[in-house]
Amino acid sequence: MSRFYGINEDNIKEYARLIVRMGINVQPGQEVVIKCPVEHYEFARLLIAECYSAGAAEVIMQWSDNVEARLLYENVSDQVLSTVPQWKAESYNYYAKRGAGFISISGNDPESFKGMDPRKMQLRSVAMDKAVEDYNKLLMASEVPWTVAAVPQKQWAKKVFPGRSEEEAMQKLWEKILQAVRIGGQDTKQRDVMGVGFSQNAVQAWRAHDTFLKEKCRQLNNYAFTKLHYKNSLGTDFIVGLVKNHIWEGGTETSGNGVVFEANIPTEEIFTMPDKNVAEGILVGALPLSFRGSLIKNFTLTFHEGQVVDYTAEEGLESLKTLLESDEGSRRLGEVALVPYSSPISRMKILFYNTLFDENASCHFALGECYPTTVKDGVKMSEEELSAIGGNSSMNHVDFMVGTEDLTITGIKENGETVVLFDKGDWSIT
Repeated sequence: MSRFYGINEDNIKEYARLIVRMGINVQPGQEVVIKCPVEHYEFARLLIAECYSAGAAEVIMQWSDNVEARLLYENVSDQVLSTVPQWKAESYNYYAKRGAGFISISGNDPESFKGMDPRKMQLRSVAMDKAVEDYNKLLMASEVPWTVAAVPQKQWAKKVFPGRSEEEAMQKLWEKILQAVRIGGQDTKQRDVMGVGFSQNAVQAWRAHDTFLKEKCRQLNNYAFTKLHYKNSLGTDFIVGLVKNHIWEGGTETSGNGVVFEANIPTEEIFTMPDKNVAEGILVGALPLSFRGSLIKNFTLTFHEGQVVDYTAEEGLESLKTLLESDEGSRRLGEVALVPYSSPISRMKILFYNTLFDENASCHFALGECYPTTVKDGVKMSEEELSAIGGNSSMNHVDFMVGTEDLTITGIKENGETVVLFDKGDWSIT
């Protein structure tokens, strides 16, 4: 078995090239920070080589290990968990302020922290968020280029493809990830919403896809809706407000110094800023939510006057409670995202147990922090100014999926006129 489980290594290298060249779009002389689980060291080396080939001044590796992290939570004091050394915080803040590009590689056991005391994890999360506040603000405002991509991991692969051997599951997950990012597909009949075959050059396919997403953003920005109404047979019946002068975004973004980058690979969504004070009704989770290594299944959120006032879950209720009680903003919405049920990832009919993929198979919302870029002049606003127009602030930004094949979304204009945006889970505007 090859080091990439029988997958054509040229396709793996093309994936690394896509992340570097289109993901963060490395510029000559730029520093790059790569955050990566230790088990993905071989893929990380491909990324490093590609960064230097693109002219990076230096590549800084930040390795993570969920096994080590669990041992930490199980053995150290609350005081240790609540303290972040200055050098660790500076490893993020320092490079973000210098305009570095940030690559985050996802790929862990989705249940690596199952049964872990959520209070201990919360202590470290709160401390870390405070320590790297400058870094978080720069990324949320897209002032620096950043991208998130994923690499298969053994327990993750077995979770997605139970009943298969480890080798078979890893190979299958590699194949599906590469298909999702439009690399090396053999079945040219499988085509995305733009009609682009997966066997095309990945960069060309992504540029065509970006054109499609930008056109949908243009259409929705012209509508200037004030509210959206969601309804489906799962029980979702929900109205969310949109802030005045909101901006729909999707696909590539532009950093503060003019570099075009792709924050998520893959991505099928377009998204904007909800009004944190206007949310009424019930949202029913269409897919399990993975939060800090635990799965939250079959959950509901009931909103009134913008915030969650009641919630249920068949599994992971304690984790859902921890999320919602993190801070006041974690009970309010920071993102509204639209994804057609017929998206390429949705058509795979696979539950990935990974938000990067599952959110691109389903319309979704995010609890927590808003993106300042999704309202006119948002990046110039202070936190207080954003709050005054309805933008949400929080230590969290957690996506959860609500889209189904029978979802209807109706846009409501200021004058009361309505437009059906989604019918039976898919776009109804052309």
